[in-house]
Amino acid sequence: MRYFLELRYLGGAYFGWQRQPDMPTVQQTLEQALATLLRLPVELTGAGRTDTGVNASYYVAHFDAPQPVAEPEKLLRKLNFMLPGDIAVDSLTPVADGAHARFDAREREYRYFLEPLKNPFTRHLSWQYYVPLDVDRMNEAAAMLLEFDDFTSFAKLNSNNKTNICRIMHAAWTADEHGVLRFTIRADRFLRNMVRALVGTLVDVGRGRYTPEEFRDIVASRNLSRSSAGAPAQGLFLSDVRYPAEVFERRSFRGEREQR
Repeated sequence: MRYFLELRYLGGAYFGWQRQPDMPTVQQTLEQALATLLRLPVELTGAGRTDTGVNASYYVAHFDAPQPVAEPEKLLRKLNFMLPGDIAVDSLTPVADGAHARFDAREREYRYFLEPLKNPFTRHLSWQYYVPLDVDRMNEAAAMLLEFDDFTSFAKLNSNNKTNICRIMHAAWTADEHGVLRFTIRADRFLRNMVRALVGTLVDVGRGRYTPEEFRDIVASRNLSRSSAGAPAQGLFLSDVRYPAEVFERRSFRGEREQR
């Protein structure tokens, strides 16, 4: 019997999603809690990797159980009680045996938060950047991403990607009434460190280091040495994973507050 989990986590205490030897990860923490409750070994498959320190306001993983889970709502309450405060599981849903949290995902969305003022209450959830930025220029450059499909310029070295091809459907900056900037990007897949490298380079467009056309040249060059340093991890959130309706439909609440 296969189950999908919908969950959220803050990544500051973890070395990413994926299990690693002798390092705390979200996957390992969840697997240990589930194994204790179900009294059998549990192996989770996630929708994708998130790197060290990166957050998820929405994440999906699946696991298999030899028989149906008795009283799933009760199990969910016990699971959240056992988990540390920086991980929350929102749903436990039976799905078809062939449903796959990673391979069936058709779109993924990330959001990056950048604040122009010092704020001690959100310093672990955003990049506090005090240099004035031209958001119009940043959006002009971000729109160019939809013209490309090869993002080698923003791919981390030695990440063993079979391809650096990604299809971006949306990329844009918005600002709220407090001046907090939010970069939202949606694609069929992302390369390791890609979003943080994109944000770092787009911020350099906003502060005048590059023009939008020079940004286009950086993307087209397929040369990692030309992109800027990656933005800090704490401002990045995986915010959505989308599946065909016949595979899985999102159940957990999605409000604006949930995106932080």
